[in-house]
Order: sequence, then structure tokens, then C-alpha cells
Amino acid sequence: MIRTMKRVQICNIPVDALTMQQTIDKVDKAIAEGKTLHHVVVNAAKLVNAQNDQELRSSIVNCDIINADGQAVVWASRLLKQPLPERVAGIDLMQNLVELAAVRGYKIFFLGAKEEIVRKVVAQYSKTYGNEIIGGYRNGYFSKEEEPVVARQIAESKADILFVAMSSPKKEIFLDQYKAMIQTPFIMGVGGSFDVVAGFVRRAPRWMQKAGLEWLYRVGQEPQRMWKRYLVTNTGFIYLIAKEKAKLVLGSKADTI
Repeated sequence: MIRTMKRVQICNIPVDALTMQQTIDKVDKAIAEGKTLHHVVVNAAKLVNAQNDQELRSSIVNCDIINADGQAVVWASRLLKQPLPERVAGIDLMQNLVELAAVRGYKIFFLGAKEEIVRKVVAQYSKTYGNEIIGGYRNGYFSKEEEPVVARQIAESKADILFVAMSSPKKEIFLDQYKAMIQTPFIMGVGGSFDVVAGFVRRAPRWMQKAGLEWLYRVGQEPQRMWKRYLVTNTGFIYLIAKEKAKLVLGSKADTI
């Protein structure tokens, strides 16, 4: 397992202090050297859910690289005097790695989303970067009993990179459980990124991303499904960070006495 040099703790979850370019460089190096690298991104919602979901928490902390996907996580790190250098959004990292694959000759396996969506993602990337980067693909609709079959399919593809576009915590748990069987050098969960690439979901404007309002844009697109989720997790995240900040302040005061 590859570990990075510097990690900070946010809501009792380790997060790597890496820039986008540093992350890309580590991935490139691992693939070139034939090492395995398990990557995950965390946002406010995932950090909150990991507090009470031990399986999700274990699947996160067992990863080799843990990036801050949400801007709120970066802000929290600064508030807690453990500043992360920048946000490393999963969808942006995925796009950068697709471009890297085209340059390096790496093959990618795309797992997840509905059949029409994953097919469109593969077709779009093939058109832009060439068929050579496609190691295989499969939709994300399979039963628990089918998981070993899917893992073997990925392993047999001999892909260098695996992107898994499924919801949390399913994708984190699947990758944690089957990565030894899959043996793809770089594996990464990418959530709903396939939907964006395929054009089925619009991404928030850049200014909303920088302002940490991407969640609000999502609520605007799917209000009935998303509003309650974000209300609960955003409130929970604020509460957790407030508790950590209070401990930090009290600890500082105690040191001065």
C-alpha cells in the first residue's frame, strides 16, 4: 500500500494534503511502476455518513490516497489549522486521468451508471481520445451475488485504470472488498461523473464550484430527491466541525494556563 507523506484529520477521517497535480503524478508513477493505488474522495456528506457507518469508514481509511472533493472540506481544514492546499474534485481528476491515459497509452475500465450512460461515456471518450484507451465497460446494475463475476471481468480486462460510477457507500465498499481480485493499478470511485460526461446531468457553473455551492445547484436540479440529504449532511458537518473547533480552542487555552 502506498501512503502519502502528509495527512490531516477532518471529522476523525484522514485526508491527504495534495494538489491536483501532485495526485496525478502519484497515479502516473504507480501505474508506471506496476503498483496498486486505491483512491477515494471525501466531501461533507461522506464524512458525516462515515461517523456512523463503520464499513464506509473502513473503506475510506484503507485507501492509499484520500482527496478532498468538497470545497467545504478545504474550508474546514483551514478553520481547524490543518490547511489542505486545494480541492481535488473527483470529476476533474477523472478527466485529467483520461487525458493522461491517452498520452501514456493506459487502458481504462468504466464501471457504473445505466447502460445507455456508460455506453455514451465510452463512445465520447473513444471519439475524443481514440479506442485505444478503452479497456472495457459495464453498467452498475448488478446484485451482490454478481459482484465476484464483475470483479473478474475487470481483472481480465488488464486495464490500468478503473473508474466506478456508483453511489456511496456501495462503490467504496465494493472496491475495498474486491480490489485484491481486480488488481487494476489505479482504482477510483467517481460517483455521478458518468452522468455529467454523458450530458444527462449539468455541472454547476465554475463560480458556484469555487464558492462551495455545487450542492445547491444539485438541489436545484433534483429538489425532491436531494434537499433532505443535503440539509441533514450539511447540518451534521457544521456540527462536527464546530465540535472540533471548540476542542482546538479549549486545548489552546489550556496550554496557556
